[in-house]
Amino acid sequence: MSDLSHLARLVEDLGTAKILCIGDVMLDRFVYGAVTRISPEAPIPVIRVQRESAMLGGAGNVVRNATALGASVKFLSMVGDDLPGREVMEFVAGDKLVEPYIQIERNRPTTIKTRFIAGGQQLLRSDNETTLPPSATTLTHVGELAAQLTPDVNAIVLSDYGKGLVDAHIVSATIAAARAAGKTVIVDPKGNDYSRYRGATLVTPNRAEAEAATGIAVNSDDDAVRAARHIIENCDIENVLLTRSQDGMTLVSSNGDVLHLPTEAREVYDVSGAGDTVVACLAASIAAGSSIADAARIANVAAGIVVGKIGTAIVYPDELITLLHHHDLMIGEAKLMKLDRMVDRVERWRRKGYKVGFTNGCFDLLHPGHISLLQQARSQCDRLVIGLNSDASVKRLKGETRPVQSEAARAAVLGSLETVSGVVIFDEDTPLDVISALKPDILVKGADYTVETVVGADIVQGYGGKVFLAQLADGFSTTSTIARMNRKPD
Repeated sequence: MSDLSHLARLVEDLGTAKILCIGDVMLDRFVYGAVTRISPEAPIPVIRVQRESAMLGGAGNVVRNATALGASVKFLSMVGDDLPGREVMEFVAGDKLVEPYIQIERNRPTTIKTRFIAGGQQLLRSDNETTLPPSATTLTHVGELAAQLTPDVNAIVLSDYGKGLVDAHIVSATIAAARAAGKTVIVDPKGNDYSRYRGATLVTPNRAEAEAATGIAVNSDDDAVRAARHIIENCDIENVLLTRSQDGMTLVSSNGDVLHLPTEAREVYDVSGAGDTVVACLAASIAAGSSIADAARIANVAAGIVVGKIGTAIVYPDELITLLHHHDLMIGEAKLMKLDRMVDRVERWRRKGYKVGFTNGCFDLLHPGHISLLQQARSQCDRLVIGLNSDASVKRLKGETRPVQSEAARAAVLGSLETVSGVVIFDEDTPLDVISALKPDILVKGADYTVETVVGADIVQGYGGKVFLAQLADGFSTTSTIARMNRKPD
């Protein structure tokens, strides 16, 4: 199974996730229209409104994304005693995967963000909000609820939008309760002082937020690592996932591990709420049992999907799984290279101290016998290169009806396997030239051969390499499989 197929399996488990989300909910309104002229009153566009919509925003968007992935969410937030607040409550009540704990604060407006969109682009955003702290009674009640709900979930999200609910007392009390219960705490931070998140498992600043919090300009991978380590060392936080727009993401852990993830976006239409998608994917993945590194990989793919949508969008598991499997094929293609390039790659592997193995075949219809052979081959080495017979070579060896699959398809399938490190297509009847050029440390063939009959064995043994004969899985061969497929029923 390839790394990305492994991630796809993790996505399938997201329905087991149980999350507590504490944060500032808001109502996101969208006004869509067309711009055909400039106002005669001022040099501004006039939008002719065509339709309007509304949805949960802020911490509510984290919840939307988490439940879209199949996670169950206990949602602890606050609204005003007003019509927008009741609209928020209706949205929350309409999601069967949400268990709401929404506090109503009198004399305080519900936060509303209105975006005006024309031609697929935002023209303007208006905010109706207050950032004054809520009443002491509300904060005390939220803190008590957070402590009560923490043991029943696998991960806690603090979605801090700076609107007053996620104050220092709520943060410290929630993190203390989570640590006591052995739960993961993920913080989407706000402001410049991350010491208030001391003890959190993971914080997720974007580039601008990290620069403001550390004073370090983040213009490169090294800058991102320095900024993340500054946060880890000065704020006693275990991990930092720094999101860097077109430059992808960087995950840095307190144990020194660093993971750079390139951006997955192909077209960017709207970044509204992309950070919420990342946080939701992280929380759902970790709550379902993923490592933080794998959760970051899944979140990175999700972010690439959501920025290609208009508005405060969400991502669904089938979208993630489809894209991950698509990446498998692309990775398979990336492992395929010409012999001269493969020679260079093998040399780089050797300089790193890796033992290189080699095996070959037609691999026309991949079956359990092939998988067993490749697993045994990989067990003997650090990197495994496959010599793949070209279409012309297969036709000469197997007859005019073969191959069933083209060499490009066969190479893509082989390359998608985790056991396979590289694929070289050769046009000759035997891989002798490939073996001579690569000089593998281990030459692998099936146990239906003897060492003396393995092509290239004398070359490999001549420079001190070894020949390994893999045990064959009984009852599997491409020829017999095709024969059974073509056999007419009685």
